[in-house]
Amino acid sequence: MSIESLLAMEQRKLLEVLAADKKEADRREARYRQTRRGYYDGDGIRQHGLIDFVRYFWDVLEPERAFIDGWPLWAICEHLEAVTFGEVTRLLINVPPGFMKSMLVDCFWPAWEWGPMGKTHYRYLCFSYSQGITIRDNERFRSLIVSPKYQQLYGIDTTTAWGKREVRNGIAMKNTQVIKVMNETTGWKLASSVGGVTLGERGDRIIIDDPHNIKQAESDIERENAARWFRESIPSRLNDLDKGAIVIIMQRLHEDDVSGVALGENYDYVHLMVPWEFDPSRAFDNEGKLLENGIGWSDPRADPDDPDANLGEPAWLERFSLAATERMRSEIGPYAWAAQMEQSPVPRGKGIFQREWWKLYEHPNKLFPEFSYTVASLDGAFTEKESNDPSALTIWGIFDTGDGRRGVMLIGAWRKHLQFSAKRVEKLPNELHGVWRNRTSDKWGLMEWVYDSCTWLYGKPFKIDRLLIEDKGPGHSAAQELRHRYGIHDFGIQLCKTKGDKVARALAVQPIFSNGLVYAPNYDWADLVITEMSSFPYGRYDDLTDSTSQALRYLRDCGLLASDEERQMVDYYAGQETYRKLRQRPLYPA
Repeated sequence: MSIESLLAMEQRKLLEVLAADKKEADRREARYRQTRRGYYDGDGIRQHGLIDFVRYFWDVLEPERAFIDGWPLWAICEHLEAVTFGEVTRLLINVPPGFMKSMLVDCFWPAWEWGPMGKTHYRYLCFSYSQGITIRDNERFRSLIVSPKYQQLYGIDTTTAWGKREVRNGIAMKNTQVIKVMNETTGWKLASSVGGVTLGERGDRIIIDDPHNIKQAESDIERENAARWFRESIPSRLNDLDKGAIVIIMQRLHEDDVSGVALGENYDYVHLMVPWEFDPSRAFDNEGKLLENGIGWSDPRADPDDPDANLGEPAWLERFSLAATERMRSEIGPYAWAAQMEQSPVPRGKGIFQREWWKLYEHPNKLFPEFSYTVASLDGAFTEKESNDPSALTIWGIFDTGDGRRGVMLIGAWRKHLQFSAKRVEKLPNELHGVWRNRTSDKWGLMEWVYDSCTWLYGKPFKIDRLLIEDKGPGHSAAQELRHRYGIHDFGIQLCKTKGDKVARALAVQPIFSNGLVYAPNYDWADLVITEMSSFPYGRYDDLTDSTSQALRYLRDCGLLASDEERQMVDYYAGQETYRKLRQRPLYPA
């Protein structure tokens, strides 16, 4: 072998040794940084501790997505570290959606406690509104724990030195399940759901990540069930009632959600609250003093020398652009925006539907525009239990607003106390409909009023396209009676399934109003609807509101009424083959 070859071989060996030394140095540096508690450096950036752990292992869980740093993450990590070091046993975190709350609290934090902090015996009970969410996060957690990168730092060392095996404390997995991830030192992480069965298990940490489904949070029944489960079941699930910790992380959805319960007088939760836009009234007290929570944290956007200096400043522009958040604000509506993004559910007294959202329609000849589709929506008092309640009907028409959008107009409405049916008085020979109506309408029942409203409008023949009735027992009877009596007339009857309570259904259509798509003429009956809806749900009546919610939800689900953002998405996919196939479906069952 030549001298050159020997030199090249020695150089390669030297480079390999240097690379191994560098790798070992990096490993030791990573362990050092992650094991120490975090702190803020001179530039105000959090270093060491849990946030360093997240930065180091981010690519294990998100290899295709770059890590975006930001102070909301540092704040969450700072509070979780306080739990780990025993300074906090009750922690409530309210942050907007998309702030990596599940990744941080349900994946990285338990892995950090098991690894760098050496708490491999810790047991975690994890809850969400759906077990599928906690199973997803358990799968992520397990993927992180068993990854070569994690095991290199915190796994069992099986190397030998001078013929003697060296065993270092570390993590060895006992199973490969995802519902209950277990290690060989009695630690585990169990995925369950709100109200789910935990088989009598108790944990050192209870993690509650989004206990409410957004779609059901406005349901009084669903929300109260979650709140009761939190009050009555969770405290007894801790191994150590003095040292065990409960961590809740969620976006606000309602004043009486689980966060609302945790913030009550009977609880002592440290509260980390990050609104999307900075509001000085939530960062300073009435005397202008900076507010700090139980670990001394305050909103970093707050300037003690000038409380209003950063009014409205977004929390995390590096991750969410202004354009994206404004689009979201328009799509979800102001109520959902205030609750989910600003962590401030709007008090119900302010009303879900604002009067100024209605657009006044005025035509010089008092004519309506040409409607492409019309529906009537009935909220009927069908049963004896509802005998003291009024029935309500609203009539709506879809039309072209002239600016490339579709609007919906209220073209008829009434609210009356009626019996289900009455003996119909026949017309006299050659009697005009208006004359006959004025003569006999005081004897009509609900069926007669509904039929007349669906076939005549302002004294002229008129035919709606579809009559909507709630899909429940009495609604079936009403639909059958209408078909039996008036089936020869050409308008369809649609039974609509309802989800959630009246408030939930109203919130589902609120963005249609806030997008400026709802019109009404300047008539007393229209003002009756507008006035009731502006005071809902604290007003005396809610029948016209429920009728409106049913109609607009139906029109939106059918694709006849869409927000600007939904319409843009339709235009975008219009040329796609999948979309063309979807459009071939009938609008409603034949």
